[in-house]
Amino acid sequence: MARLSIIWIGILTFLSIQDLYAQFSVDGQIIQRSEFRNGFNRMIPEDHNPASFIAHRARLQARYEFENLTLYMSVQDVRTWGSAPQVKATDAYLSLHEAWAETKIGEYWSVKLGRQELNYDNFRFLGNLDWALQARSHDFALVKYERDNAKLHLGGGYNQDAQFLSGNVFLTPNQYKTAQMARYENLFGNLEFSALFWNDGRQFVVRDGTGTITEERLFHRQTLGIPMLRYKHGQNSLQFYYYHQFGKDPIGRNVNAFNVSLNYSHVIPFDAEKGSALTLLGGAEILSGTDNNQVGTSNSYNPLYGTNHLFNGYMDLFYVGGTHENTVGLQDYYLKSRYAFNKKLFLQGDVHAFFSAAEVWSAPEGTGGERMSSFFGTELDLSLGYVYTSAISLQAGYSQLFHSDTFAYIQGISAPKNTQNWAYLMLIFRPTMKNKFIGILL
Repeated sequence: MARLSIIWIGILTFLSIQDLYAQFSVDGQIIQRSEFRNGFNRMIPEDHNPASFIAHRARLQARYEFENLTLYMSVQDVRTWGSAPQVKATDAYLSLHEAWAETKIGEYWSVKLGRQELNYDNFRFLGNLDWALQARSHDFALVKYERDNAKLHLGGGYNQDAQFLSGNVFLTPNQYKTAQMARYENLFGNLEFSALFWNDGRQFVVRDGTGTITEERLFHRQTLGIPMLRYKHGQNSLQFYYYHQFGKDPIGRNVNAFNVSLNYSHVIPFDAEKGSALTLLGGAEILSGTDNNQVGTSNSYNPLYGTNHLFNGYMDLFYVGGTHENTVGLQDYYLKSRYAFNKKLFLQGDVHAFFSAAEVWSAPEGTGGERMSSFFGTELDLSLGYVYTSAISLQAGYSQLFHSDTFAYIQGISAPKNTQNWAYLMLIFRPTMKNKFIGILL
C-alpha cells in the first residue's frame, strides 16, 4: 500500500510540471454492496444457512493526454468488510485494474497497449464484468481503425506466468495463453451491426505420478459471431445476435456449439419532460449443450469473457464463475418490464423460464437411466434504481428461483431448500460517469 502511494505521488508530481497544453484528470468510484445469499450462483442445500456480507470496490483512475498520446491507470481496492484486521501493515486486496497507453499512428489509426478492458456490444462475449467488484481486464494489444461509424479493431494477447529463463508452459487457471481478435462495427441508418472473430489458445498439460509435466499442448477454440444486429424504429427495437464455436476445448475435445438470441422491445412514453415511460421486452436465448450421457464431441457453448450477470437471471445460476459450463446448455425465455417514474427513479420486473438445450438423463446410457424433463425452473427478478444526486445512486434487487428436480440433479444438490432467493442493496458513487447503475440490462 505504501509503495503504491509513493508511485501515485511521483506520477502526480511529474505530470503537474508538464507542458501546460497537456490534459490531466483524476477520477474515481466507490461501490458498497450488501448481499443476502440463499441460493445465489448455486442452489443451497436444506441443511445450509444463508450467507450475508458487505463488500466494496474503491477505484482511483488517472488519465494523461498530450498531443496524440493518452496514458491511463486504474488502481482498485476490492474487499469484504472484516476480511482484513483493523490493525495491519499490508494486505492483498489492492490491485492494478488497468494500465495502458494509446497513441495515434494516422488520421484514423491508433494503437493501444497494456492492461485494458475489452467491453463491446451488449457485453455477452467480451465485457468488463462491471457487476463483479473485481471486474475484468486483459493484457492486450489493439490496433484500431475508426472513421465515422465504421470501427475495425484488431488485437491479441500472449500470457505467461512469469519471466522464466526457459520453458513456456502457462499454468494460470481459466486464462488463455494466446488470443487473437478481429472486430468490425458500423451503423447503417437505423441498423446497428457488428462482427467478431476470436481465437482462444488454452494450455493443456499431462503430469505423471510425481507431478512432473510429461506432455504439454495448446488447444485452440474459435468463436465467430454477429454480436449485434439491432434495428430501431421509433419506440421499437429488434435485436439479434449469434455466435458459433469450433476447434478444441481446453481438454482437447472437438467443439461444435452456438449461442443465439432474439428479442423485441417497445417503449410507451407517458411524460417526455418528466421522463416517465414503460418499457416492455420479450425474447429468448439458446446456448447449446451436450447430452449428459454423451462422450467425445462437445456441443456446449461457452460465453468466455462476457459480463454474464446481465443474462439468464440475476441469481447468476448460469455461466457465471464457471457455473453450468460444459453441461446440457440452456434455453432462456423471458419477459422484462421497466417503469420509469421520472428520470431518476425506475422499477423493473423480469421473469425467466429455463430449460435445458440438450437431453438430460438420470444415469449414463446403457445403465437403466431415464430421460428427465428439460424444464429447469423459473426465476423472478425485481430491481430498483434511484439517482440521488449526479454523483450518488442507489440500487436494490430481489430474486427468487422456483426450481425443478432436473435442475437440482444437474447441480448435484440432492436435497435443496424449497426457498431459493437472493437480495442486495448497493450504493454507487460515480461522480463523472454516465452509467449510474450496474448489472441491469433491458
